[in-house]
Amino acid sequence: MTRRIAVRGTAWRSGLLLVTMLVGFSANAQEVAQYFRQNCMSCHTIGGGRLTGPDLKDVSQRKDRAWLRQFIIHPARIIDGGDPYAMKIKEEARGVVMPTIPGITPEHADALLGLIDAESKLEKSQFAGLSIGDQPFSEADVATGREIFLGVHRLTNGGPACIACHTLDGLGGLGGGRLGPDLTKVFERLQGRKNVASWLQAPATANMRPIYMSNAMTNDEIVSLVALLETTAKAPVAPGKSHEVDFFLLGMGGAVIGLVGADVVWRKRFRGVRRPMVRGVE
Repeated sequence: MTRRIAVRGTAWRSGLLLVTMLVGFSANAQEVAQYFRQNCMSCHTIGGGRLTGPDLKDVSQRKDRAWLRQFIIHPARIIDGGDPYAMKIKEEARGVVMPTIPGITPEHADALLGLIDAESKLEKSQFAGLSIGDQPFSEADVATGREIFLGVHRLTNGGPACIACHTLDGLGGLGGGRLGPDLTKVFERLQGRKNVASWLQAPATANMRPIYMSNAMTNDEIVSLVALLETTAKAPVAPGKSHEVDFFLLGMGGAVIGLVGADVVWRKRFRGVRRPMVRGVE
């Protein structure tokens, strides 16, 4: 009886250990996937074709793991050293050099390579990127994209509207924000639908990354924004208009209105104090 209880206790502990290991492995896999999404997805796909950087599907079959680990950790150093394969990557990326990932370690690099190997074996990787065809966008797509940009159409996951930090040709009024760059020609700068969509899926800038890490846009929202940005980039540029002048004039008008209002209020207060004093002297 005692032996049976001991066996059951051992089996229970073994099962608990197995469950703990599986949960830990799953959590770690999710962390690695999130790390790839934050640091790699704006320039690379796994099975979705080239973006700024090469498609990473089966990359371990093209170069050995030691070389790949070193390139992930020190891309500029490998390129500056004249490595032929690294120079080829730079040439195919039109001179764009892969930036060093902040805080990258050999352990991070190995984890990323393990993720890429695992995703390469799948029929479709979660990092294949958003597929957008070449068919023309509808007016409804562009209109929805404009509403998303302006914040009229709230993002499903609660992210801020683009206009808070960016401007775009044709917005009218005072334009948009100035914290981020003007997005009028971003479609041309990023060279097409796939690159723009991948950037929106995983923004890599220091300002956008923490904001959209837990507030990612949906695929439909991304497609609508791509439609707006493509249409805007292809439209004739509107005659230049300085929004700084608008801000100046608006500020001056507000200052004048404020001064007039203050004069009206304080004039009454001054008279209310002065009259009793004058009457007292009389």
